[in-house]
Amino acid sequence: MSLANTQAQSVAEGAAKDATSATIPDDLIQRYETQFTLTPQKMCQIVDAFVDTLKLGLEKDGQVVPMIPAFVFNWPTGEEKGDYLALDLGGTNLRVCLVTLTGGGKFEIKQKKYRLTEEQKQMEGSLLFDFCADSLSAFLESARAEGIIKDGAELPMGFTFSYPCQQDRIDHGILIRWTKGFGNPNVEGFDVTQLFADSLKRHNVPVTLTALVNDTTGALIASHYTNPRTRIGVILGTGCNAAYAEKVGNIPKMKHLGIPDETLMSINCEWGAFDSFEHKHLPRTKYDEIIDLTSNKPHEQAFEKCISGRYLGEIFRLVIKELIDEGALFQTQDTSKLNDEYCFDTALLSTMESDTTPDLSLTSTIFTQPYALQTTLPERTFFKSLAKLIGTRAARLASCGMAAIVKKLDCLEEGCSIGIDGSLYDMYPGFKERIHEGLADIFGEKGNNVVTHHAEDGSGLGSAIIAAMTKTRKDAGFFTQL
Repeated sequence: MSLANTQAQSVAEGAAKDATSATIPDDLIQRYETQFTLTPQKMCQIVDAFVDTLKLGLEKDGQVVPMIPAFVFNWPTGEEKGDYLALDLGGTNLRVCLVTLTGGGKFEIKQKKYRLTEEQKQMEGSLLFDFCADSLSAFLESARAEGIIKDGAELPMGFTFSYPCQQDRIDHGILIRWTKGFGNPNVEGFDVTQLFADSLKRHNVPVTLTALVNDTTGALIASHYTNPRTRIGVILGTGCNAAYAEKVGNIPKMKHLGIPDETLMSINCEWGAFDSFEHKHLPRTKYDEIIDLTSNKPHEQAFEKCISGRYLGEIFRLVIKELIDEGALFQTQDTSKLNDEYCFDTALLSTMESDTTPDLSLTSTIFTQPYALQTTLPERTFFKSLAKLIGTRAARLASCGMAAIVKKLDCLEEGCSIGIDGSLYDMYPGFKERIHEGLADIFGEKGNNVVTHHAEDGSGLGSAIIAAMTKTRKDAGFFTQL
């Protein structure tokens, strides 16, 4: 072995020895328990403020939580039948679905994904929609060749476009701003359904663009189609949002349309903006404030920044960096790989929380492989406890939002089901159970009347069902202009 290799091994062994011999105060976790723990009393205060915010968004336009009418009327019957298309322009893939509704809440789905390149996400807007039209055309040609679709059939289609739009009818939406890394010029400020319809016409694609759909609204409708007790749809993943159906009579800003008061209207809450700008209600820590002020949208999306998968890992990293700066962690080790913002993924918190090995070896690997850091068992125990605090707070805050909608709907006594989609709900250990514990802390025993289940595919199935509902409504002559 060379002298250089010997010295390198000696340095590595020294770092490992220092890490192994380091101690961490037993009461250190208590310092963070006080910052991240939500009491039932505080949760109830948040719920009350949330209800007031929801009502304000229903009363008038331009509110922080905008409560956007989706122009999806009433519920699906579950007996919708026929072939419908859905096209979902996501952040990573374009997905085309052929959904066959067979009645009885049943369905069949055929789908294909088309990868979106970074170049396509920045190209001229008309070219992006041309790509969508080309992909849809290829999908339909394949389906016709297989005999799944008859030649000459012109199918209704739902267009899932989950970017902020100003919508005044079901088949019209002006893009307010791109998100998810898109920057295609000549789309913002334009009606995206018209842009897409123009591309479909240029490429002779035989479809009828029936509905513009947000994925959260789609999740609500798809979940109700398969489970009629569903009253609320929620997304808990990289972002967060909720949708529910409200009586038009409770939506003052829609009074001028003359829709009967008892008619149900799906509402896309965009609840991630709750408590933005004024920051009066959420118990934000200094780590939340750092994330907010260093984000590309300071003071906005306050609720989302506390609970969504995009931010939980970064909250954890900021706490660890604080302890490193204080000299409490990794004293003699190179911690430079933890300096980059958002370098600690929320999935790593999930791994730590699910680590049941005696020496927390999975947690050890998290630090040794990407960051080249050695940890002691007391440190790993602390990391796991910290991850649980951050994950638990997120789940309990999410339950506050759900409780607010339950309270607004006044459906606690009869009970309801909430369809939830997203990686936090589906994959983060204990997240579902913590939501239910939060509901019980808010409502007491009656919290058990609110159950959750995995939401059905909102951007595919939900979009197709909304296309079916819209066609039926307009064929019946009910508010065809909307």
